[in-house]
Amino acid sequence: MAMSRRRLSPTFFGGLRGRELGGAGGSSSRAAVRLPYLADLSSDPGGRGGGVISVEHSGDPAIPFAISFGKTAQTSNLLAVADEDGYVGLYDSRRRLPSSSSSLEKSAETRVSDWVAHNNAIFDVCWIKEGSQILTASGDQTVKIWSVGNRKCIGVLSGHTGSVKSLSCHSSNPELIVSGSRDGSFALWDLRCDPKSPNSHGETCLVSSAVVREAHSPVQRSRTRSRAKAASTSITSVLYLKDDVSIATSGAADNVVKIWDTRNLKVPVSNKNSQAGGQPLKEGVKHGISCLSQDSYGAYIAASCMDNRIYLYSVLHVNKGPVKVYTGSKIVFLCQVCY
Repeated sequence: MAMSRRRLSPTFFGGLRGRELGGAGGSSSRAAVRLPYLADLSSDPGGRGGGVISVEHSGDPAIPFAISFGKTAQTSNLLAVADEDGYVGLYDSRRRLPSSSSSLEKSAETRVSDWVAHNNAIFDVCWIKEGSQILTASGDQTVKIWSVGNRKCIGVLSGHTGSVKSLSCHSSNPELIVSGSRDGSFALWDLRCDPKSPNSHGETCLVSSAVVREAHSPVQRSRTRSRAKAASTSITSVLYLKDDVSIATSGAADNVVKIWDTRNLKVPVSNKNSQAGGQPLKEGVKHGISCLSQDSYGAYIAASCMDNRIYLYSVLHVNKGPVKVYTGSKIVFLCQVCY
């Protein structure tokens, strides 16, 4: 007699695996039945999702500014959340996540640890060294290196004169870091370099190995207040590309993706307007780019733009403009785009 098999309950990951291995097939309605959890990807406030994490400290809510999952098998379940109050929290995604109605009371059950990393907002967070360390980029104009195990600061990258907005680590060498700042510059750092004298808190300080200033400054400059100038020339995102020698940068107002060769940083090797080839915009209006991301194979760059669109580029043919433009959202993309 044939042994009957117990029917496995559907899950999002099971459905995704089935689609990739066997294909959804058939009509969209049959595909929806076979893949019932795809709706969980929706950002609709009424959607179920996998759970909700509320960021709070002693009962006071805080706005999360940056999130990042660990990049190794040992840390892939840990979600690092950096917020407006300068905290970093680590959450275990393997634990049962609360629903939206109970998130305020039960989010602490998923939190592994948290600590005050800066006395200012944190705009980006990055895992390095096989998940043993975390970098934090802050409004206090510094980047700090943290030991995940004991939550101790083991180094400070100082030199920017504006809020540090973005971080990226070299794909094969965790000692090499790039940071982008509101001061309009991006800086390269080698964590192996000898530190300078400790700061007033006794923290080890490192200086950058190279800096490119006014990386996204307009060609024609007008007389504006320094604050407005800083906002318009701000670096919003930096990205170490997977060819190991190139860096992509984006600006707050010039809607341009620039690619730089780290062996010669005098001028970018590519300088492309994000809207080239896309739908026309209102004449004279420029929309900044909020975030850059690259796929795991290093073939494409996605740029989340403030014109409510996401632009996809081929890394080998950036100067030809985007190969695809994603539209449909009715809100401005202030959030990050990730592969």
